[in-house]
Amino acid sequence: MLTLRPAVPADAPLILQYIRELADYEREPEAAVATEADILRHAFSGHPLVHVTMAEWDGQAAGFALWFLNFSTWEGKPGIYLEDLFVRPAFRGRGIGKALLQHLASLAVKEGWTRFVWQVLDWNTPAIEFYEAHGAKVMRPWLTCRVEGEALRQLAGAAD
Repeated sequence: MLTLRPAVPADAPLILQYIRELADYEREPEAAVATEADILRHAFSGHPLVHVTMAEWDGQAAGFALWFLNFSTWEGKPGIYLEDLFVRPAFRGRGIGKALLQHLASLAVKEGWTRFVWQVLDWNTPAIEFYEAHGAKVMRPWLTCRVEGEALRQLAGAAD
């Protein structure tokens, strides 16, 4: 039986493990440099920046969704940005990913938030098909922009 629940601080090591398992799946294990302290600070402080929903199957750790609020200036309302959705391979095919998506969608509807957004790697055909089967529209004309590392430091210095 599936149980979804909000994460608690004691879940930080498991959340970190899920992040590393997802990084392995996405072929970038070296990029997952987050620490347990990072999870504790950003998910469980007095003003958390992220929220985590844990999925358990018959009491066993099965997966998670890590998300935060974004904001639509055009609509003047917040929405959910899903940073990570991960279900361990042994638990796939049981509806856990769908349940996590439904849970977050129902939260958005309940709160009057305007949208639910995430990214998927273009090579991840199983995930794309899964998301599209559940009503997601892949926004192909939109491109992600990112500034990080030295480029971020240089950009920050340009503002001085």
